[in-house]
Amino acid sequence: MKEIVIATKNKGKAREFKTFFAKGNIVAKSLLEMERFTPDIEETGKTFEENAALKAEGISRYLDIPVLADDSGLIIDALDGRPGVYSARYAGEDKDDKANMAKVLEELKNTPMDKRTARFICMLAIAIPGKETLFRTGYCEGRIAFEEMGVNGFGYDPIFIPEGYSKTLAELLPEEKNQISHRKNAIDQLEGLLGDLSHV
Repeated sequence: MKEIVIATKNKGKAREFKTFFAKGNIVAKSLLEMERFTPDIEETGKTFEENAALKAEGISRYLDIPVLADDSGLIIDALDGRPGVYSARYAGEDKDDKANMAKVLEELKNTPMDKRTARFICMLAIAIPGKETLFRTGYCEGRIAFEEMGVNGFGYDPIFIPEGYSKTLAELLPEEKNQISHRKNAIDQLEGLLGDLSHV
């Protein structure tokens, strides 16, 4: 059976990918399950694509097997695309979700709802030894709320209202969020690659 490594130590994220790859009889393992040491890859890219490729290609070279990595973030139109690739550390290097949301809300405090459009992006990179790296992208469109609402989810979920909803992602049930998330939409873009990966 074929294997692919998911370059994450996030159990929830790994579970989503495992379920997807199982459809193609491909065993997906997260970095938490690796018996061999895997190096930490510094995300020094200027774009989501560069960061995803750095992780996927770096670990794939080290392990010599296919590796999938993702880079995700929040893009806000009124802030010229910020926080973007710096989403996790927008308010500082300690990656504080509360501080990040507070900074966004402060920067948008005089911005009306119709100008608060935003989207989450998930960029996937699959590095296969000896082949060109493949990329797939998923989005979740929406707008930024005026205050935090809800206790589910993580990151910017409490201030992001997805398109077609009146609640934030943090007010939705996990199964509802997972049906519309940027990661789900990116994973859906992988559908046509299962056959190719099965023959690697």
